[in-house]
Amino acid sequence: MSPMNKNLIETIKKLSETDGFQDVCHINGTNDNMPSTLVLLEIVQLARSILFPGYFGDAAVNAQTMMYHIGVNVDKLHFLLEQQIRAGICFNCPLDAQNIEEVDRIANETATNFVLQLPKIREKLHTDVIAAYNGDPAAKSFGEVIFCYPSIRAISNYRIAHALLKLDVPLIPRIITEMAHSETGIDIHPCATIGDYFTIDHGTGVVIGETAVIGNNVKMYQGVTLGAKSFPLDKNGNPIKGIDRHPHIGDNVIIYSNSTILGSISVGTGAVIGGNLWVDTDVPAGAKLAQKR
Repeated sequence: MSPMNKNLIETIKKLSETDGFQDVCHINGTNDNMPSTLVLLEIVQLARSILFPGYFGDAAVNAQTMMYHIGVNVDKLHFLLEQQIRAGICFNCPLDAQNIEEVDRIANETATNFVLQLPKIREKLHTDVIAAYNGDPAAKSFGEVIFCYPSIRAISNYRIAHALLKLDVPLIPRIITEMAHSETGIDIHPCATIGDYFTIDHGTGVVIGETAVIGNNVKMYQGVTLGAKSFPLDKNGNPIKGIDRHPHIGDNVIIYSNSTILGSISVGTGAVIGGNLWVDTDVPAGAKLAQKR
């Protein structure tokens, strides 16, 4: 064996010794499977084809084939989602022989409950499409908005992920919104609360944090951040998690490009925040913020 091969074998041995590196090494239990980003991508594509039939998935769907198209995709979506929910549950809680059946039951029921919410999710996405169309003079049709606008892709992922999060599905919702982040440059945490008729124009670089709350009929432009200030620390010097730390945006608010809004503050109904502003205090209802001339 050549010296190079010996060196490679020694390196492989070192990389295989996970003691001290458990934080970056996930070793599955006997009955566990890791969530699959490829399968989750297929789930998102199936969900989009159900929510926007004809625009995603089979473009040839028509009134005569609609029920078959939806039925086949719902059946496949349910099957794949049940598997991924199970994998998400097992990710931080390895299975043993005693709880396999219980986890299987929870995964099946949760996948079913998600499918039952799809009509409501489509109602919300319909309002988002209307908002994008009405808010952009360049949009020629609703179809153009659905086909082309990155905001619809990002918001659809968010609304899918948010519904799963509300069903207590671990890990999977965050993966789904990060897929949209990679696809569109729009970063929406699945735990954020977003009302109807929401639109993001252009969208690249938008960040919406975990505890952000956004009302109805809100419009944002590219580069907007709804973020947190520096985190408070506990007595051991660790960041305190789970606290309200992002902005609350009222109804009928417009936030122009590259503005940064930080902390658990309120932006009142009907306010307009101009571009390139730093905002870390409450904004009254109807206020118009702009840079000084």
